[in-house]
Order: sequence, then C-alpha cells, then structure tokens
Amino acid sequence: MNSALSSPTDAFPPIETIIPHRGTMLLLDSVAACSDESLTALASVRADAWYADEQGAMPAWIGIELMAQAIAAHVGLLSMREGKPARPGVLLGTRRYEAAQAAFAGGAPLSVTVSELLRSDEGHGAYGCTINQEDKLLSEATVKVYQPRDFQTFIEENSRS
Repeated sequence: MNSALSSPTDAFPPIETIIPHRGTMLLLDSVAACSDESLTALASVRADAWYADEQGAMPAWIGIELMAQAIAAHVGLLSMREGKPARPGVLLGTRRYEAAQAAFAGGAPLSVTVSELLRSDEGHGAYGCTINQEDKLLSEATVKVYQPRDFQTFIEENSRS
C-alpha cells in the first residue's frame, strides 16, 4: 500500500460509501486527501441543519463528531484499499477538545484533518485532529477510538451494563 496517497476529491468514493452515517447525521461532504497515516475531509456548515443556531452556525462542540467521522473515513478507506469492507467503530472520547470560538459560521467550508498517532492490533487507536477554515485553526483534539473485531457482540455485551 502506498504511504502517501493524495488525490483530487473526485478520486475518492462518495463519503456515503465509506462511512455508515446517513441523513442529517452525515456531517462530512467528501474526502480531499488520504494516506496510510492521515486523511483530510471537507465539510460545510449548513445553516438549515438540525444543529444550526439562530445565525445558522454550528456549535463548536459538534467538531468532535466531525473529527470522529473523518477518523471513520480514514479507517474505512484503509480497509477498502485492502479489499475488505469498512467496519464500524466507537468513539471513546478525548481528554481535551479545544475550540478557538464557540461556533463555526453558517456556510463556512471546513477542512477536517486526522493523523494517526496510535493503532493497536486489538483495535484501539488515537488520532491528532484539527478543524480549519482556510488557514485558520478552529479546533483541535486527540481523539481515541476503538474498532472491535465483532461490533454486534461488543454492542450487546456493553448494553447490558
């Protein structure tokens, strides 16, 4: 597998074929670049979306979900490149999510970049994540994720608690 695969947006499959999110919960528009260690996705702040405030802005706290979806896209594309289906994963969280402002402006084009920091054979991972608008850093976090080998069993076992 090539360790530095960057391509125009149209060179990647539609985002709906990479991650399982649908309808109003799909926050990413497309993948702009991808390598073995990182991915950059594009998103638009939609003024008519469920999350929009009176000014049509996206609360900055939703940025953690943008980051999680970009991580899912990275893991999904890596699986697809190996000829395997994308598998679901779980957002474990972050210790610190920093945002430079309380909301992302309505209509703003966002760039979400995730860079793999850790990947274990047991399915645990950590990513350094940023959200930018043009060259301005809007938010950043280190996000921890888990991709169980058997997602259905994982959900069933952890829903009993």
